[in-house]
Amino acid sequence: MVAGHSSAARPAARVHARGLCSGVDSHAHVIQRGYRMAKDRRYTPDYDATAEDYLSRLDANGMSHGLLVQPSFYGTDNSCMLDALRVGGEQLRGVAVVDPQISEHDMWSLEAQGIVGVRLNLIGKEIPRFDADPWPTFFRRAAKLNWHVEAQCPSAKLPSVLEPMLACGVDVVVDHFALPDPLRGAGDPAFQAFLAYGRRRSIWVKISAHYRAGAQSVALAAYPMLRDSFGVGRLIWGSDWPHTNFEHAQDYASNRAFLETLVPDAEERSMILIDNPWALFRFAG
Repeated sequence: MVAGHSSAARPAARVHARGLCSGVDSHAHVIQRGYRMAKDRRYTPDYDATAEDYLSRLDANGMSHGLLVQPSFYGTDNSCMLDALRVGGEQLRGVAVVDPQISEHDMWSLEAQGIVGVRLNLIGKEIPRFDADPWPTFFRRAAKLNWHVEAQCPSAKLPSVLEPMLACGVDVVVDHFALPDPLRGAGDPAFQAFLAYGRRRSIWVKISAHYRAGAQSVALAAYPMLRDSFGVGRLIWGSDWPHTNFEHAQDYASNRAFLETLVPDAEERSMILIDNPWALFRFAG
């Protein structure tokens, strides 16, 4: 994995409550061998991608802040990410993976350490009964903390995931272009059905990891549909660094550069890179 410097044009930095922000990367992971991994993991990384590595990638690519997302192979042990948040200070926020029966006290403890949301990675898994305990209680507690729930889920399964969450009043962030069927692309009927959720004001979409949605062509077709349905104000961008399972085909610089092609309008890019994630992830404190 090579750091590299991006040739992408940088958005005009904007002054926010905590200083100068030139861009928020809304989806990245840290990895460090030696931390305990989940027994039921499907993937085991053989390299480190530390907080220091990540901060260097941000700086090399004209970005100033980042959101770290707990990778599935660490399960509910968020130690690696929490240690990274301490290294990054006010530059970083985090999204944790927790047991839905976590106590409210422990959720507040995570909040104090920079956690602003929780992740549900539902790839290859049966969708839980989110309308049955302990989930509704958990979602309402997340909403009380002003956390969002990040859902990584194929478009075809999103309705059964989103409806119970929205009923509990929690904000939802949908990963990776809402993951349409790679063979059907943006014409996937399930993806088209997802676009109707643009009327619901509590959903954001990450235009990240186009390679997980099939190809750049899928992303290029999907972006204007997402923009028209949800509005630019509810779109955010993430690098997906260090591109787990795609490490040898992807790097930070090329993904950041692709955003220039995907979103050619500079003002739209500034909203996606700065204004939207700065507020959603509460960098303003």
